[in-house]
Amino acid sequence: MVLSETDRRLVGAVQGGLPLEPRPYRAVAEAAGLSEPEVIDRLAALVEAGVIRRMGLVVRHHEFGYRANAMAVWDVPDDRVAETGRRMGGYPFVTLCYRRRRAPPDWPYNLYCMIHGRDRAAVSEMIARLTDELGLAGQPHEVLFSRRRFKQRGAIYAPPPTDVTATEAPLAAEGAR
Repeated sequence: MVLSETDRRLVGAVQGGLPLEPRPYRAVAEAAGLSEPEVIDRLAALVEAGVIRRMGLVVRHHEFGYRANAMAVWDVPDDRVAETGRRMGGYPFVTLCYRRRRAPPDWPYNLYCMIHGRDRAAVSEMIARLTDELGLAGQPHEVLFSRRRFKQRGAIYAPPPTDVTATEAPLAAEGAR
């Protein structure tokens, strides 16, 4: 798909994230010189065409009082992993759930989920609940608590704005890779 100038403006307007306001698509529309319905329709078309692979959300959990987070991983039999992952992802406290290829012999795990909580004890209780309710007791697993915070940002799709000076442009382009 060849992007029109309108699509390029739109992608540039959303790649930094949607504004935190009641009508974020209206604000994007104003920034991109479009109407709100045009923004919604064009974004849907770009997702459908595979230009934008997904629209996601980066939650800055520390700002909401969640100080502990862990990636819990399990080695789930292949014939159960899809259903278990679907069910696991339905729990309100699971913020991310996905399947990955195992890397034996050191890393036999194929089902991953991220859980954020106010403290480690709360996160551990949620993991115990998943283990119990999803029939994962006895399945090899690990719980990896984060020790530090890393910068979070969404994907970069468009080049930096044209008003970036020549000395800044290479740095902006490098960060987009």
